[in-house]
Amino acid sequence: MTRPSSRTSKARRRNHPPPENMQENERIIREFIEAWSRLDPHELAGFFAEDGVYHNMPAAPVAGRRNVENLIRGFIGSWTETRWDLLNIVSSGSVVIAERLDRTRAGEKTVDLPCVGVFELEAGKIKVWRDYFDLMTYQRGLG
Repeated sequence: MTRPSSRTSKARRRNHPPPENMQENERIIREFIEAWSRLDPHELAGFFAEDGVYHNMPAAPVAGRRNVENLIRGFIGSWTETRWDLLNIVSSGSVVIAERLDRTRAGEKTVDLPCVGVFELEAGKIKVWRDYFDLMTYQRGLG
């Protein structure tokens, strides 16, 4: 049996951080999900890297922390309450995948929206967030 070269081992460590980093990434995403209940666009954007990308899959991706904040401010403007239930969370390297049920109220209208978010983290910040959900479910509930 051959041992991997030190160069191969270094590349593997760079692409797959040690377990404590994966746990830290999961902790960050758990805090991000909990923060949504406060409906504070500035706080939420603060989880993103300066050049972070938010791609709400039914729409075009938005790049840059300030643009992410403006996008969040726009779509939560009518929300009066939201709670995101974390159903499952897994991570590998710098990627965290979170299955959620986003429970949102806008006045008298409500929606329970199943979602899956794929997060890529770098230096403790969200570098890329791709969020997958059924737009018709959202529109039927809050539209």
